[in-house]
Amino acid sequence: MPDLTTLGWDDVLAEQFETHAAAGLAPGRVAVQHRGAYDVLTEHGELRCDVAGRLYEESRSPADLPAVGDWVAVAPRAEEAAGTIQAVLPRRTRFSRKTAWQAAEEQVLAANVDVVFIVSSLNEDLNLRRLERYLILGRESGAQPVVLLTKSDLTDDAEAALAAVRSVAADVPVHALSSLTGEGVDAVRAHLRPGVTAALLGSSGVGKSTLVNTLAGEELLDTQELRSDGQGRHTTTRRELVQLPGGALVIDTPGMRELQLWVADEALEETFDDVTSLFQHCRFSDCSHESEPGCAVKEALADGTLAPERWDSYLKLEAELAALERRLDKRAQSEERKRWKAMSRFAREASRAKGRR
Repeated sequence: MPDLTTLGWDDVLAEQFETHAAAGLAPGRVAVQHRGAYDVLTEHGELRCDVAGRLYEESRSPADLPAVGDWVAVAPRAEEAAGTIQAVLPRRTRFSRKTAWQAAEEQVLAANVDVVFIVSSLNEDLNLRRLERYLILGRESGAQPVVLLTKSDLTDDAEAALAAVRSVAADVPVHALSSLTGEGVDAVRAHLRPGVTAALLGSSGVGKSTLVNTLAGEELLDTQELRSDGQGRHTTTRRELVQLPGGALVIDTPGMRELQLWVADEALEETFDDVTSLFQHCRFSDCSHESEPGCAVKEALADGTLAPERWDSYLKLEAELAALERRLDKRAQSEERKRWKAMSRFAREASRAKGRR
């Protein structure tokens, strides 16, 4: 039977839960998300839970449904080790991306996390442009982003890679480590105090599950050997909340082939502060940074203080977020029109009913 305080339960959550407690519900934290079911850790033990139909009906999007790390209100059926999730408590933080399919929907990958570990390996997987995407969403999540560069034992020039990553990470901590040799693992542990929840996010095969096992001191998660080309193998197939011996919690996630941005305008500016800080030095306040004289961006590109690939990346990500905002705005307008049509239809029907009386 887990003690909820070891899962991060505190007085704020207890206060938010008061109305649910009065309804006879039990608090729990989502540990694993399956298709159509959830494993929830409660004072009654681990329960396999479904979701109440009312919660589906009231959800405006899939992002309103439970995600790993969420605190939920459960109607337990303890004798069956099962229950039904009746409500999701307000999230302190959430790491989200746009769904990989066409619809402009938010997908919550981890909820109520304190630290987002952005994991990349020091081999062919290292990609600064992909790291920029993770950094934007890591900042937007409300958690503390930290970059972890794994498999440092497989590179002869870790310092050069560290310097390149720090050039785009700005004030975000960056650590190189090796789960094989133990190098840098203590730096990771320093972020994992008792009660802290961290999420591991990154591509397949970068060593996320291996790192969890190293931190736990035992084989909690399945791992596989490296391929002959030095690439990792995909092993994690679901998001899972793991308790570490020191009192911290870690959410391991499957590798992501793509990471589409969700709403993150302020995080874009923070991640590209070296770029956006140039705008105030342009001669014209409405400078398009294309052909105007006195453009600070053009000058930085010319003298080499701003790398062309960094500028191109900023423009690409800015355009992606602008396109998302336009799609969301159109959807909001469409939903508003539907709402007014429904209200007008209800008013007409009520008026006709009154006339018949």
